Amino acid sequence: MIPQADGMEMIALHLKLPPDMLRVVDDLARRRDVTAGQIVRQMIADGIRYEAQRAKTPVRADEQLLAPLRARLAQDLAHTANWHDLQTRLRAQGVEFRPAGGGLTLHRFPGGDRLCKASELGYSYARLVQRFRAGFPGHAHTWVADRILTQKGGPEGPPHEDPVLIEGD
Repeated sequence: MIPQADGMEMIALHLKLPPDMLRVVDDLARRRDVTAGQIVRQMIADGIRYEAQRAKTPVRADEQLLAPLRARLAQDLAHTANWHDLQTRLRAQGVEFRPAGGGLTLHRFPGGDRLCKASELGYSYARLVQRFRAGFPGHAHTWVADRILTQKGGPEGPPHEDPVLIEGD
């Protein structure tokens, strides 16, 4: 270990760098009037800070959980008339939607354990808002539904119907 003036002990680390990279580090050190070691330590510290602060990967449900859920809820999700009807049907199946960020997540009902995102079931919040022509009751981000409902170029025809493809002979 190497004692430092600021009291922090340092451990020597030997790195192998390509010549081009070493030249860049040396140039930076010369311009900043510091050592190459200080440049490398600062870059490592910046990288560690970046990794600690960057957005975490969203929690994704396991496909082994999703497939049975999709199958079990398919009829209810496909044939509901409105948000109230959907929640009633889902609760009868032991689950419910809850607002989460700009969308919805599926939770056990009444327990509350989070299972997955609505979009992971194939029903994004945007798709459901378009279909029901309303935002989820009590959703804090009302602007999301407002934006979805005022977008131009949405699906033609009633939002709850899937398009029908008729091919000629």
